[in-house]
Amino acid sequence: MKQLPNLTEILISTLTKLINQFVEFVPRFIFAAFILLIGYAVAKGLAVITSKVLSRVGFDKIGDKLNEVSIVKQLQTEIKLSHIVSKVLYYFIMLGFVTDATRTLGVGAITSLVEKLVNFVPQLIVAAIMLQIGVLVSEAIKNAVVSICKSFNVPSAKLIGSIVFSFFLVITIISALGQAGVNTELLESSFNLLMGGIVLAFAVGYGFASKDILANLLSSFYNKNKYQEGQIIQIDDVKGKIIALDTTSITLETGESKTVFPLQALQSKKVEIFDK
Repeated sequence: MKQLPNLTEILISTLTKLINQFVEFVPRFIFAAFILLIGYAVAKGLAVITSKVLSRVGFDKIGDKLNEVSIVKQLQTEIKLSHIVSKVLYYFIMLGFVTDATRTLGVGAITSLVEKLVNFVPQLIVAAIMLQIGVLVSEAIKNAVVSICKSFNVPSAKLIGSIVFSFFLVITIISALGQAGVNTELLESSFNLLMGGIVLAFAVGYGFASKDILANLLSSFYNKNKYQEGQIIQIDDVKGKIIALDTTSITLETGESKTVFPLQALQSKKVEIFDK
């Protein structure tokens, strides 16, 4: 008859192994906690110093420019770059010490996860810098487009500027996500299709709505050296002196009244020029 195992010996052996493992784990745990404590002190100290130094050298002025961007104003938040950089530095240093602490504990799964986070931080920083530069460039392009449209009296200048801003901002976000390691192929394809449809619809609709204005702008380009203020001209049966000439209209002084013609009239109507 086969002899049954001694239950008491099994319990004693199991308990002994657990006690030995616990005795071995406690020093590692204490040392890991000590590493984390040192890491916290180092990370906190460097973060505070970095924040103060960046504030004094005027690094926050870049953040002030970001705060002036319309989309940031809508979020009702204030960007302080010295604070953000110090926080990133704090967590980056802490992750390094956490990695050492998990290695001391001998927990391989946690160590591998933390190492991946540490390697991801530089990519995230580069992506954040790209996004910041992209927002500033998009805002600058938007302001330039709005100014140009207003100078030519193009309607809906702010709408056009907002569309241009959104276009470049989305491109920046996609690029930043790609830098951070996110697969953006599907996002890029969807964005290209969407923007193609929007641009086509906007071009057709805006072209029909603004055809008269565009005609005036073209007429201004072709006639800018032919007519000037003070000249006496006659458009059809209306004769008078040019007293105002801009990119969309021409104003004639006809006796006691003034007559305003759209600038395209210089192309489509009979025009006679007299000496001053």
